[in-house]
Amino acid sequence: MTKLLGISGSLRKASYNTALLRAAQGLVPPDVELELVTLHGIPLYDGDLEQAEGIPEAVTALKQKVLACHGLLIATPEYNNGMPGVLKNALDWLSRPPKESASVFGDRAVALLGATPGGMGTVSAQAAWLPVLKALGVRTWSGGRLLASRAGQLFDDQGALSDETMRKQLQVFVAGFAAFAVRPA
Repeated sequence: MTKLLGISGSLRKASYNTALLRAAQGLVPPDVELELVTLHGIPLYDGDLEQAEGIPEAVTALKQKVLACHGLLIATPEYNNGMPGVLKNALDWLSRPPKESASVFGDRAVALLGATPGGMGTVSAQAAWLPVLKALGVRTWSGGRLLASRAGQLFDDQGALSDETMRKQLQVFVAGFAAFAVRPA
């Protein structure tokens, strides 16, 4: 069984990025499991807090989930043409302490996708993530790109993906990434 972990970079209850990951859960191949997580409960990174209290419990729980998966699907919103702070903050915490960063990120397969109400998709946010992911030492999947623009038209009032074209694109994207995630580095 290929295990993927989907991380939504939005805290919003009606997040399009969380909805995109929920849709992906229903489209994975039969031999793939996709678990979803949000970043609620992860404090802002503070070196003094880390030194005084260690790694917060919410970060440790997320780190265990990352260590148990073959690959990360990161659903990134785009805020002001860049990456969301809450998601960057979570990855910063996951890289702590530095001696553990390689086991968490080193050679782990990662794919970026994203949804936004705007017309350009999350192209700027995804591009902004590339140097960060390179610094973390992950294997970034470049076999596809998923940019869900005009997301308000892609999801129904309950947050379900209602656009058939996007559903097909997402299904192909997730299947391709799952195959990449289990390939040797």
